[in-house]
Amino acid sequence: MMHPIDTIKTRIQSQALISGNQSQKSIVQMVRTVWIADGLRGFYRGIAPGITGSLATGATYFGFIESTKKWIEESHPNLGGHWAHFIAGAIGDTLGSFVYVPCEVMKQRMQVQGSRTSWNSTIMKDKMQIKSGAQMYGYYQGMFQAGCSIWKEQGLKGLYAGYWSTLARDVPFAGLMVMFYETLKDVTEKGRKKWAPNFHVDSSIEGLVLGGLAGGFSAYLTTPLDVIKTRLQVQGSSTSYNGMLDAMSKIWKTEGAKGMFRGSIPRISWHIPASALTFMAVEFLRDHFNEKLDNDNVQKVASLSIEKPKSSFGEVA
Repeated sequence: MMHPIDTIKTRIQSQALISGNQSQKSIVQMVRTVWIADGLRGFYRGIAPGITGSLATGATYFGFIESTKKWIEESHPNLGGHWAHFIAGAIGDTLGSFVYVPCEVMKQRMQVQGSRTSWNSTIMKDKMQIKSGAQMYGYYQGMFQAGCSIWKEQGLKGLYAGYWSTLARDVPFAGLMVMFYETLKDVTEKGRKKWAPNFHVDSSIEGLVLGGLAGGFSAYLTTPLDVIKTRLQVQGSSTSYNGMLDAMSKIWKTEGAKGMFRGSIPRISWHIPASALTFMAVEFLRDHFNEKLDNDNVQKVASLSIEKPKSSFGEVA
C-alpha cells in the first residue's frame, strides 16, 4: 500500500546520481515522470524484496525488543527508562539487518529502473558510464534474478552494499522511535492523570496516534542517513562514492543541506502510518497477552483454593 511513496522517495534521493543533474524534480514532477514512463507498474517495482525485508526485520525487531528491554532493566538498572528503550530498539533492528539489507539493495535498484524501456533510455540518455569503462548494472526482471545478478557481478559485497550506512540510519531510527514513543506515552499518562483522571483511551488507539508521531519525528531526523544509504546501494559497482563518509562529504559539498534532506516528505509520509499501525498491533497483542496471563493466574489460584480443602479433608479422614 505504501510502496509507491517509497518508490518516489528512492527516485528523488537517487536522481542526482542517476542523471548527474543538480536540477532536481519535485515530488509532483517525479510522480508524473514515473506515471508517464512506466504507468502504475512503475510505482510497484521492487515490492517483492520490499515486503520480504519488512517482514523479516519486523519479526526480529519486535520479537527481541520486549525481552531485551527487560534484560537491560534487570541487569543494568542504571540504563533503565528511555536508554533501555533506545538500546532495545537498536539491537532488534541490527539483528534484522542481516536479511533486510540484501532485500533493500534489490528493492531500491528495481525502483530506480522502472520498466526495461525507461531504464535503457536513461542509461543511453545520461551516458551512465563508470570508471574504467564498465557499464551500469543491467535490468532486473524480478527479485530472484536481481539477487543472482548482483551476486554474480559483485558477490556478497554487492548484496550488502551500504550495510554500515543502513545500520547508521536504522539503529538511530529504531532507538529514537521507541524512545520517542515511550516518552510520549509517559507524557500522555501524566497529562491524563493531571487533567482528565476519569478519561480512558484504548491502548491500541494510543499506540496508533503516538506510534505515528514517534515514527514521523524519527524519520525526519534520520533522513540525511537515508539519502547516503540510498546513493551507496543504487550506485552498483560505480565508484561515485567510496563509502559513507565520502558520500556524506560529496553530497554536502555539491547539494548542501537540501540534498541531505532530499526525500524527507515522502519518507515521513511512509513512516507515520507504518509506525502507527505497527505500534497499534504491538499494544493490541500486549494487552491480549497480559489478559491471558491474568486469566491463567486466576485459574491457578482458583484451582489451588479448591484442591487445598480436599487434601485437608483426606488427611482428617
